[in-house]
Amino acid sequence: MDRSQELERAVRYFTEESGIMDSMAVAAGQGSVLLRAEGGRETGPDTLYDLASVTKLFTGICCLRLRDEGRLRLSGRITEYEPRFVHLSAVTVEQLLGFQLQIRTAGRVDAAKTRGEALARLFGSEVVPQAGTEGGIQSIHHTPGHVIRRFYSDIPAMILKYVIEGASGMPFYECLRELILMPAGMQETWARVPDHRRKDCLLYGPEYRVEKERFIRRDPAARGIPHDPKAAVLQRDTGDLCGHAGLYSTVEDMIRFCRALLQGRILPPASLAELAVNRTGRQLPDGSYTQFLGYQCYVKHPDQFFSEIPLSMSPSAFGIGGFTGNHVSVDPGTDRFTLYLGNRVRNRLTMLLPEEGRDFASYGLRGDGSGIITWPDGTRHFSSVNYVHQKDSRLHAAIDRALRTCKT
Repeated sequence: MDRSQELERAVRYFTEESGIMDSMAVAAGQGSVLLRAEGGRETGPDTLYDLASVTKLFTGICCLRLRDEGRLRLSGRITEYEPRFVHLSAVTVEQLLGFQLQIRTAGRVDAAKTRGEALARLFGSEVVPQAGTEGGIQSIHHTPGHVIRRFYSDIPAMILKYVIEGASGMPFYECLRELILMPAGMQETWARVPDHRRKDCLLYGPEYRVEKERFIRRDPAARGIPHDPKAAVLQRDTGDLCGHAGLYSTVEDMIRFCRALLQGRILPPASLAELAVNRTGRQLPDGSYTQFLGYQCYVKHPDQFFSEIPLSMSPSAFGIGGFTGNHVSVDPGTDRFTLYLGNRVRNRLTMLLPEEGRDFASYGLRGDGSGIITWPDGTRHFSSVNYVHQKDSRLHAAIDRALRTCKT
C-alpha cells in the first residue's frame, strides 16, 4: 500500500466505515513532503472549517509575538492591558497563558441572553480560591482505566483576547492578521466569513447529546456562526474574534500556518520552543496525572491516552484539538506537522454521560464510543463520542508510517 492509500484508508474509516465524521480533510508534512487525503460531504479546497479551540493556539502565539516585539510583558498584570477585569488585578499574563490559575466568570457566558450580558459576566471573572496542593485543578475526568486532573479551560484565552487588544492597540483579529496570517500567507482565515463564502462553511448540526436521563438536541447555527456556545453569544457574525474559538479556515491555509511555524516565519525558534514547555503536568501521589499544557496548547503527556500529541512526535511538539473535529500538532524537533479538519457534529451524537449503572453498550454503541444511537423519536444517528481516543491508532499511526515511507 502506497503512502496516499494509507491516509485515504484512515479517512474512509472515520467518514464511511464508522460514520464518526460527516466530513474530514487530513494533511501531514515533514520537510518538503506533503501528504493529503479527504472524504465525506462538502470537502474541497474552498471548504471553511470552524476551528473551534484551535483558535487558542493563535492566541498563545499572538502573546509571544507581542512579547518579542516589546509590546507585552508576560509578567504584566491583566489590568495593565484591560482595566475592566477588576477582580484580576493580581493576575499576570503568564499565569493565564500557561493555565496556572482557575478562573470563573460571573455567571455562565453561554447562558447570557445578550452579548452585553455575556461581556459583563466575562469582565466579572475572578480567581477561584485554591485549596490544598491541587492548585488550579478544575475537575476530575474519569475514563475506564484512566484518571486525569484538568487544568484546561476556555476562560484564560477569552481574557487574553482583551490583553492582546490592549497591548497592540487594535482589534484581536487585526492583530492576529498582522502577526500570523499575513506572514504565513493565509488569506482565507476569518473571524467574520465574507458573505460570498458563507456557502463554503460547514453546517455543524443538528447535534445530539445524552446527559444522564436527558436527551438533548441542539439545532445548528447559521453557516459561519461559531459552534462554540460562548463564541456564538460573544462573537456571532460581528468579526469581534474571541480568544478561545471563532476562527474559520481552509485546509490550505492551515497547511500554510503549520509550515510557517516550522520555517520560523511567525516565531523565532526560541519562542516557538516556549510553547511546548510543560506548565501544568505532574504525577500525583495516587499515580494519576494532571494535564500537560504549554502556552494555550497541549504538550506531550506520559500517558498517551491523554496526549493530544502523536506518539511519533518529539518532546518539542505542541498541539491542540477543537470540539468540532479538528486537530493540529507541530513538532520543530522532527520538522513535522499533522493536521486534520473535520465535522463530527452534523447529525452526530457528540457527548454521552451515561446514567449510573449504564455503559456505552447499553445505548447501542461500541466500547470505543462509535456506532449508532437510536433517539427517543426513533431516528438513528452516528456517534462521535470519544473519537479523540481513536486518533493514535487510526490516523496518527498511519501518518507516521506514510511519512517514514517517504524517507526510505
